[in-house]
Amino acid sequence: MSDEIRFEVETNIPTEHGLFGVRAYTDTVTGDEHLALIGHPTVAAADGVPLVRLHSECLTGEAFGSLKCECGPQLHAAMDVVAERGGVVLYLRGQEGRGIGLVNKLRAYRLQEEGRDTVDANLELGLPADARDYSAAAAILRDLGITQVRLLTNNPLKQEALLAHGIEVVERVPLEVGRNEINEGYLRTKAERMGHLLHLGATEDEQDA
Repeated sequence: MSDEIRFEVETNIPTEHGLFGVRAYTDTVTGDEHLALIGHPTVAAADGVPLVRLHSECLTGEAFGSLKCECGPQLHAAMDVVAERGGVVLYLRGQEGRGIGLVNKLRAYRLQEEGRDTVDANLELGLPADARDYSAAAAILRDLGITQVRLLTNNPLKQEALLAHGIEVVERVPLEVGRNEINEGYLRTKAERMGHLLHLGATEDEQDA
């Protein structure tokens, strides 16, 4: 096991999405506690390459149901597909607000209310647009015996980060859920300024109208 992570405990959690094996790790560099949610499929991928989601902690989107981002729906959609098809959801703590922390995220929200987009708000606070690091995620995957993944993401930087840490991404699987009228501008900024691969036509609300 990498010196960067320390395995803590393994157990099972039944959820509304299905049963998951859960392995907890401590990041020995940051002190953050990360979880690997492991699906129990009836049918595994034919080539043995699992679906993997690197999911950044988002209290506002997951616990409070904030409509300013798509994090909550992405987590639930990832858990659904991994429960059905097998794979792993890595829940990465300490990555709130793309790594700037909860309070700074709320400061950035305040600036967005004054007209900045998500990138400029971070920069005006003297913070990077994206401060996340995925070295611990790669170390956890290696501990699970995973060196190749089908990555559930719209963010090519996650793919590049895993490749840089020796994890091969054989396929990028889109995860476009949770779009609404409130986060439309946020998603467009991610696509246009941060390189996220999104298909931005009519919103889900507009399609349902």
